[in-house]
Amino acid sequence: MENESLNFSEILRECGVEKDNSVDVLRKIAGLEEFYSASQLVEIFNYMLLNIKDYDLLSGIIKQADSYKSLSTLNVLLDILLLKKREKDDSDEQINLRVLCAKAISNYKDTSTVNVLLSCLNNKNENYKIRLACADALGRIGDKYAVAPLIDVVKDEEEKSVYVKESAAFALGLIGDTSAIDPLVAIMEAKQGLMDKFSFLKEKIIEVLGKLNIDNNNVLRVLKMSLMDSSPMVRINAIEALMNSEYEDAPELIRSALKDDDEEVQRNALIALYNILGRDILDEVISLPSYSEFLKNEAKNLIDEYEEAE
Repeated sequence: MENESLNFSEILRECGVEKDNSVDVLRKIAGLEEFYSASQLVEIFNYMLLNIKDYDLLSGIIKQADSYKSLSTLNVLLDILLLKKREKDDSDEQINLRVLCAKAISNYKDTSTVNVLLSCLNNKNENYKIRLACADALGRIGDKYAVAPLIDVVKDEEEKSVYVKESAAFALGLIGDTSAIDPLVAIMEAKQGLMDKFSFLKEKIIEVLGKLNIDNNNVLRVLKMSLMDSSPMVRINAIEALMNSEYEDAPELIRSALKDDDEEVQRNALIALYNILGRDILDEVISLPSYSEFLKNEAKNLIDEYEEAE
C-alpha cells in the first residue's frame, strides 16, 4: 500500500474514533502496522495528532509515534506544545498532553528544539508543570547552548516557582557542562535573598555541583560551607558529594558530621566514612564514648550487614 494515497477519514472511521472508547481505539491504531508501512504510519499519526480532540487518544498516539522518531512528527509535537493549532483551555488534560509532548520532544535529542523549549521555560505565564517538563527536556537533550539560560532561571530572584528553579538546576546536572560551576558557586555563596528562601534549591545545587566537578576548589569551598548549613538535607547532600570525591581531606570533613545535631546527618556521615575507610570507622564509633548511642547502634547494624556479606 506504499504508493496508495491515504484516506485519513476512512482510517479514523475504521479505528472507531468518535465512536469507541479510547482503549479500543488505541488498540485498533496499534493494529494499523499490519497494513501500512512505517512512512505511512507516520503520516497517519501526524494527521491524527493534528485533528483528533480527545486528550486520552492523543496521549496514546504520541506514545505510539515515539518509536518512529520522524522529524515530521517532531514538528507536530512542537506545534502541540506551543498550541499553534489549538485553543488554550488550561485544563489538566491539555496541560498533561503538553507535558507529554515536551518529554517526547526530548527523546529526539534534536538541538533545533532548544529555542522552543527555552521559550516555554522562560514564559512565567505558562503553567509550571509545562515549564518543569521543558527544563527536564533541555537537560535530556544536553545542548550546551541551554546552559546560560538555565543558569539565569536558577538565579532569577523574581522567579516565584522553586520547582522551576530546581528543574533548571537538575537540567544543568544532566547537561554536565563545567561552565555552570562558577555561576552555581556564586549563587550558593550569595549571603542574602534567593538562597535564604529556598533550601530545596540549595540541596539541588549541591547535588549538581558534586556531579559537575568535585575536584574544583570553588566547589570544595561550597561543600565545606554546606556542611554547616541550617538544612539537614543540604548537609547530607554535601556529605554524599564529598564521599564521591577524591579530595584528600574529604574523610576529615565528613568526620565532623558524626557529631551533627541531626541523627540522619550523623547516619549519612557514618555510611560515607564506611564507604571510604571501611570497617575501622565502625569499630572506632562503637569503642569511643564521645559518639552518640544512636550512632553506635548504626555502626553495629552496619557491622552486622558487613559480616553477613562476608
